[in-house]
Amino acid sequence: MLIVAAVVGVGCFLYGCLTKDNCTWSQEVCDPSIGGNIIMCPQCDKVCTYWNLTITCESSKKLCVFDSFGTLVFAVFMGIWVTLFLEFWKRRQAELEYEWDTVEYLEQEEQVRPEYEARCTHVVMNEITQQEEHVPYTACGKCIRMTFCTSAVLFWILLIIASVIGIIVYRLSVFLAFSATLTQHISGTEAIRKYLTPQTATSVTASFISFIVIMVLNVIYEKVAILITDFELPRTQTDYENSLTTKMFLFQFVNYYSSCFYIAFFKGKFVGHPGNPVYWLGKYRNEECDPGGCLLELTTQLAIIVGGKAIWNNIQEVLLPWVKNLIGRYCAAARSEKVVPRWEQDYHLQPVGKLGLFYEYLEMVIQFGFVTLFVASFPLAPLLALINNMLEIRLDAWKLTTQFRRMVPQKAQDIGAWQPIMQGIAILAVVTNAMIIAFTSDMIPRLVYYWSFSVPPYGSHSSYTMKGYINSTLSVFNISDFKNASKPFSPSFGNQMTCRYRDFRYPPGHQHQYEHNIYYWHVIAAKLAFIIVMEHVIYFVKFIISYIIPDVSQKTKSKVKREKYLTQKFLHENDLKVVKKNMGKIADKIIKGVESTFRLKDE
Repeated sequence: MLIVAAVVGVGCFLYGCLTKDNCTWSQEVCDPSIGGNIIMCPQCDKVCTYWNLTITCESSKKLCVFDSFGTLVFAVFMGIWVTLFLEFWKRRQAELEYEWDTVEYLEQEEQVRPEYEARCTHVVMNEITQQEEHVPYTACGKCIRMTFCTSAVLFWILLIIASVIGIIVYRLSVFLAFSATLTQHISGTEAIRKYLTPQTATSVTASFISFIVIMVLNVIYEKVAILITDFELPRTQTDYENSLTTKMFLFQFVNYYSSCFYIAFFKGKFVGHPGNPVYWLGKYRNEECDPGGCLLELTTQLAIIVGGKAIWNNIQEVLLPWVKNLIGRYCAAARSEKVVPRWEQDYHLQPVGKLGLFYEYLEMVIQFGFVTLFVASFPLAPLLALINNMLEIRLDAWKLTTQFRRMVPQKAQDIGAWQPIMQGIAILAVVTNAMIIAFTSDMIPRLVYYWSFSVPPYGSHSSYTMKGYINSTLSVFNISDFKNASKPFSPSFGNQMTCRYRDFRYPPGHQHQYEHNIYYWHVIAAKLAFIIVMEHVIYFVKFIISYIIPDVSQKTKSKVKREKYLTQKFLHENDLKVVKKNMGKIADKIIKGVESTFRLKDE
């Protein structure tokens, strides 16, 4: 299934590469007679300077690759693909349940965890059996434990959010530094200036720092989740793993995806205008997006996190157990002079641990989230996931067969709490991709301009066109309207009395100057309509697919029914033999009794 998504994603990427030369709005940005004459307003207070729109020429070309019509097609395709993936997984899971003989497996068959049984010091009356049984805590104690565990989870989630806020503060503060120094140090190198802008430098460095913070927090929150679950004291191993799964996924979800959610849905959305900017925490001026939007920055963030996570996890999974085993063999050889038998060498390999394949599941579900939640901004995500999975299959096979002790197989009816988590991600992915296309990309404003504002009564062109789009998306600001707190130190370009900024507002001198114009309200209405239509269409198709495709294939159903039939037939034949045997004994006794009766009469 992932191969299909990867092929379609590569196709959409190639479509963007082939059509970027026909991207009219990017050509206007790079055109010296259009973008070269547009002076943009400073994006921060005082230290930032006026800048020319052509600085964003290279980023606009890259944006044409990802912000194309193929992105919309791919987002709709992935909304349907994820449903097919989950439905076919349910069918495959049903086949494995039959092959591994877990169809009739019940949770009651599981043994109680020793940790739970050792803490059973309270005696309560079972309402069903009306017998006394031992439990580790009373009803009041259970309530206190659950309250504490829930509060602890929320507290640590807030700490993750605090770390994200710290990264946002870094972005805001370092952008000021880059804006003040970067242009001065590279002013003589035009080739570097095209690529290394303050926005690009801030985005790349913040993405790498965010990745490092994510990896560090993973280690911390893994131990925290285990401690909270141990304190919760679940009864069986399945209960333990389901509880740990929920906590770990909540931590990982906020840890991995929060920075992406910030860039996609918050950055550049609440910035005001140069005469009345919006400040964050009362000190830092909110970040603005490039004239083409924040989609390219979201793509950069995803590429660094997805690629870096895959490389780091594979290196860690291979090197860590190998180094531990190497040290263990060296220490064992130093203590022993005799030849150690093979079984003893295997015993000194790394233990699998009581969680077994839990972390493998977690890694795949997090990857599943990256492939589905933000795929509208990064169509190459399925390809990276496919390459990573093909490599990891071989690495895991080598690791499990050579670096770890043999695992003890345990029965399980399904993958537990991971199934509803993936279903929840699939539902959320439709919303996030629709909102990325509507609010993060520039697709909807371009469509509104093409069909409404390029021709009369709003436009001056005689036919539908994208010419003039950039000019329509940049509002005019009078330099004299700057407040003293935000007025830049540097002088303006030449005799320019105005500068431009990304928004849809009335120009200075208008009776509603600096208020949102009619174009803005048309765009907002179109965005909301697009989200509603896209969500309902995809959800309807998902419902139809889920209804049409049964969770268990007819072949598997027939096998299960056949097995039940043979079992019943065997039991019936066995009972019949027993009955016949008993009836034969009874008949023999009756015959013997009759014969003895007649014999007595004859005598």
